[in-house]
Parts: sequence; structure tokens; C-alpha cells
Amino acid sequence: MNTSTSSRDQLPLIALVGRPNVGKSTLFNRILGKRKAITDPTPGVTRDPVSGIWYLDEKPLLLVDTGGFKIEREGLDGQVTEKSLEVVRKADLILFIVDVEEITAEDEAFVEALRPYSEKVILVVNKVDNEKREMAVWNFHNLGFPRVMGVSAAHGRNIGELEEEIENSIDMEFHHDFIESHDIRLAILGKPNTGKSTLTNYLTDSGSSIVSDIPGTTRDVIEGAFHYRDTHFSVMDTAGIRRKRKVEENIEYYSVNRAIKSIEHSDIVFLLIDSLEGVTDQDKKIAAQIVKHGKGVILVLNKWDLLEDVPNQLQAMEDRVRFVFPILEFAPIVPLSALKGEGVDTLLDTALKIQKQLLMRVDTGKLNKRFSEWIEYLEPPRHSKGRFRVRYITQVSAAPVRFVLFINRKKGFPASYVQYLKNRIRKEFGFTSVPVDIELRERS
Repeated sequence: MNTSTSSRDQLPLIALVGRPNVGKSTLFNRILGKRKAITDPTPGVTRDPVSGIWYLDEKPLLLVDTGGFKIEREGLDGQVTEKSLEVVRKADLILFIVDVEEITAEDEAFVEALRPYSEKVILVVNKVDNEKREMAVWNFHNLGFPRVMGVSAAHGRNIGELEEEIENSIDMEFHHDFIESHDIRLAILGKPNTGKSTLTNYLTDSGSSIVSDIPGTTRDVIEGAFHYRDTHFSVMDTAGIRRKRKVEENIEYYSVNRAIKSIEHSDIVFLLIDSLEGVTDQDKKIAAQIVKHGKGVILVLNKWDLLEDVPNQLQAMEDRVRFVFPILEFAPIVPLSALKGEGVDTLLDTALKIQKQLLMRVDTGKLNKRFSEWIEYLEPPRHSKGRFRVRYITQVSAAPVRFVLFINRKKGFPASYVQYLKNRIRKEFGFTSVPVDIELRERS
């Protein structure tokens, strides 16, 4: 497996850095023109670096929002700060963001950390919401950075001027041919502490996601990329999804919502299950969302290496998962150790197989020839006013795989017969490992 050396990774990198709560994520969202990073008054909301492609004058740049720099560190603060400094070292341009109302000890410590990179720093004084605060921006020139700009990320004040300064500070002459593309989009979902960030870091050969035993470490959706068997994958590491009644913080509420939203933007979901814990009710709720959106899904039994070596262990686990997960009876099951990388090749080979099935289309003539044989073998049952009659069937989309079945009467049409047709479609046309949806439409 190779990490992505795509043009995305070679784009000019602009890092947004600063202590917690100065408005980095608000400015990040403002520049991108969409709410990609979670914003909240609680300090330390952003932990992992969050990136996005920003088109400035139709030319692409990689914008990265970082976690807050802190002097006094507890919990994850040390890892968050180190991640921010890693991005600083790689950046082509640094937007160092401070609050116009105060300079703190953390700001001053960060100033010293940024001294070696002064030539590529723009000091962005945020929360300049009026002319009075505009005058206060002059006080920040004594920090020693040659470029100082006052903005209001929340209200859009002077954002145009900031963009002009960025354009003047960056080499905009390379990667004109950049195309933001991917062959397969992966979303990694599951409960907290199932190993989502560990798997993301292994796939991308990076430490982009912070790994910790603390539940809820990942908050934003963290994106990465890699190549495998001549295929370009993009991958989204998401927040752990807990039961709704346990989601108490606003921050976690938004994290979970974005994790669920990542299903819509994916082709295939890796649903991580802790092999030591087994399947939970929360896993089943995630599965329902995956099937609803018609996405490919692989049930990933992570931490497999921690189980005792018992004969027929995998078969027993598969039987248990199939019993608890009837909605995902079609989904492949792959045992894995994300920490050691054991089983990753099998996982990705399975993803390639699923993507191929998601993109398959069946000719209507060929489909209805088989359809006639299925009906002859098992006719639809009767209802109170006569017999349900099926007219014909056609595939209306791939990825998601959807068919429309035209019938004489929708009301009361038996779900068991729809399932019979799904099973036939899977068996006859090779949709063995993906969700298949059949929509009913009345036609006289």
C-alpha cells in the first residue's frame, strides 16, 4: 500500500494556527465557504488537523485547520499541540490567528515557536468587528511579524483583503491541472474506541488522526488518501457514535451528526466492531443508515489479534454477527488488527470487489427474461380483491443499486415477495455483497 502522492498532497499548504478559541475554525469555514470544521465556544473543540481544498482565483490550495496550542497541557493537549506544530513545519504559508482583545501567555509562547518561520507567517488579528477594534490592530505589529491583518471571521470583515494577501504570498503557478478525484471514497464508522483512527493512520501511513483510549477523541471528520492496486482511495475518519442519550455535549452532537453525514459522501463504509466487545445495538443503528443510503459496507472485526486462539473462532463470530445483523446478511466480514496492519490487504481487496458490484448494471431485456422465469417458479400471492400482478422490472441506478418493480397494486404487496426477488437478483447477477433496493410502482 502506498500513501497518496496525488496532486492534493503537493498543493500549497496553508495552516491556520493559534491558541484555543481565537476563531481558527470559524475562519477556516469562512474561507472555504462551508461549515466543515466544528465551531463552538468551548475551548479545544478542534483536535485533529482538518483539511479542505480551497479554490483561490480558480487555483487549488490545501487549507488546514489545526487544534489549539497550549502551554499547560492535560489529557490530549500535548498530542493536539504537537500535531499543530507538525503542520507548521510542513506549511507553505501560516495564518497565525490571535484575538484582538488580548494577547495571552499562550500567544506569546506560540510567537516564539513561530520565529523560525516568520517569513511565511501572516499574523491574523481576529474579531475585529468595528472601526474601534480596527485601530487596535496596530498594537500587534510589535510582535515582530512583517504582515499583520485585522479581520472578523464571524462577520466576513476584511476577508477579501486577507485572500489577496494570501494570493500574493503563495506560488500560484503549479498544479494547474489538479483534479480533486478519487476512485473509491471510504468512511470509517463505529462506536468510540473501536480503532477507527488507528486504521485511518495505517491506511494513509500518517498520524493525521490522534489515537487515544479517551472516548470521543476524534470530533471533526478527518480526511486522508492512499493508493492500493492502482486505485486511489479517499478515507474519512469519523467520530465514535454513541447512543443518543449518552451524547450530552453540543460538540459531540455535531460530531456524531457529521459522522452519520459521511455515509452519504462515501461509496463504502468500514463499520468497525470491537472483537472483544462484539456487536452492539448502536452498530445495528449505524447499519440501518448505511443500507438506507445504499452504500457498500464491510463489517470489520478489529482487535482480532487480542482474542484467544480458539478453533472455529471466526465462524462462531460470523454466525453471531449474522444473527444480530440480519439487515446486513449480504455484507462481507473481515477480521483485522488495525494496530498491526494484519488483514488490511484482505479488507481493501474486498472493498475493490464491492465497488465493482456497486457499479454494475443489468440490461433490462436480460433482466426481464430472468424475471419471467422467477414469476413462473413462484407467483405472487393473492389479495382480497384478486391476485397481485407484477408487470416488469428495470434497474434505475447503480451505486446505489436500485430497481423499480411495476405492479398492479402497491397496498399490501408482501415484503416477502420483494425479498424473494432481491435474493434472485443477487444470485443471478452477482450483487452478492451490496445492498439492493426495489421500489414498487403501480401500473395498470
